[in-house]
Amino acid sequence: MTTPPPTAFTAARTTARLDSLIDGVREAVGRGLPPDPTAQLVGERLAPHLGADDLLTPEQCASDPERYRQHLLHAEHDGSFSLVALVWLPGQGTLVHDHVSWCTTGVHQGEEYERRYRLVPADGPRTAARLVATADVVSRQGEFCGFAPPGDIHRVRNAGPGTAISLHVYGADISRLGTSVRRVYDLPADR
Repeated sequence: MTTPPPTAFTAARTTARLDSLIDGVREAVGRGLPPDPTAQLVGERLAPHLGADDLLTPEQCASDPERYRQHLLHAEHDGSFSLVALVWLPGQGTLVHDHVSWCTTGVHQGEEYERRYRLVPADGPRTAARLVATADVVSRQGEFCGFAPPGDIHRVRNAGPGTAISLHVYGADISRLGTSVRRVYDLPADR
């Protein structure tokens, strides 16, 4: 398991709809609930905006031919949450990883394919730690899900024929941390 290097972000231009989404997320996070209910509330604020043509600027939908691209849309001044758009070309994906905080993801365009894992620790000196796949999930435009550590190990990819864009709200200041990833797992995986 390794910690990934930070990613550089630049300030984002906003749209009126994005400002409205940020206000809704701010209200949900401001309730001070535990991570799982916060992630659910944030998803409920996110869902009405997914797929809307006036949510993101063309620059915020730009891809990278080498790897999926992250666009920091907002980092709350007190560090309580960040909003990031991820743009995935066909075949692009992440390594197996977990997160520094709770997260809510929603698909704005296309589909995301996710494989979730459970970590099985080493059982004495003769066995190594390994990952066991627990679920395969396909999320389509307008759908959201939320999760919180522990138990948030997964891999995400775009297995579809077109560009996919997803919005990710993290309970951390991604502008300061540079990434939402806590660890990358380089372990054998079942299934």
